[in-house]
Amino acid sequence: MDAESIVSQVQRRIELQSPDDLAYLLANVRRAAAARLDEAFPHVDGGDGDDDDGLRNQIAALVDEYIDKTFTLAAPNLSINGLAVPDHQLRTTTSSSGPSPPSAVYEPFDARKRHRVADLIAAEEKLLEEVAALKRAVPAAAAADHAARVRDATARDDALVDQRLAREAADAAAAAAALSVPDLERQHAVEAGFRGAVDVLGRLKRDMPAVVAKMERARVAGEYVITEGR
Repeated sequence: MDAESIVSQVQRRIELQSPDDLAYLLANVRRAAAARLDEAFPHVDGGDGDDDDGLRNQIAALVDEYIDKTFTLAAPNLSINGLAVPDHQLRTTTSSSGPSPPSAVYEPFDARKRHRVADLIAAEEKLLEEVAALKRAVPAAAAADHAARVRDATARDDALVDQRLAREAADAAAAAAALSVPDLERQHAVEAGFRGAVDVLGRLKRDMPAVVAKMERARVAGEYVITEGR
């Protein structure tokens, strides 16, 4: 198991968002070291300061070497946007020949902007609550509105069907009235004769068996008389 894997298991890496963050950290360290070096070896105006400058330059070189070594050894414990720090990025960042990143400039604290931020956060929370309430209420309201529209449309369709049926019935009644046959002349006499004929046929149907039986007896009696007379 390599050293990088052991470090990742023991502690969490320091997370940086971009290579500029690494350059910013290195620049701050170099700036702090230069400030301490200036305190220990201040520049002397006038006079021969070659010895002092030579010693200062040697100490500055040693400090830069120490800073480079420190960041090189710390690289396994760093990550840029979730990835390990590449070697070329580390060499580019620890190189003192390149231009140093600009120092951070902070805006003075503004109480009005702080209150404005608080108001915006409160407004955002209120809007989120309204959105949540709408998510709960809108589907039910939309379903109820759709059901109401369906009921209204069905009622209109039923009313139109009833009106159409009423018109059709009226048209049929008018057509039947137009096709009705007027009463014939002697209508009552014809109906009375028909009823009398029906009654006669009924009596004939009722009396027919008796008449047939009488005829049968008369036939038998006639045959007997003719036979005995011989």
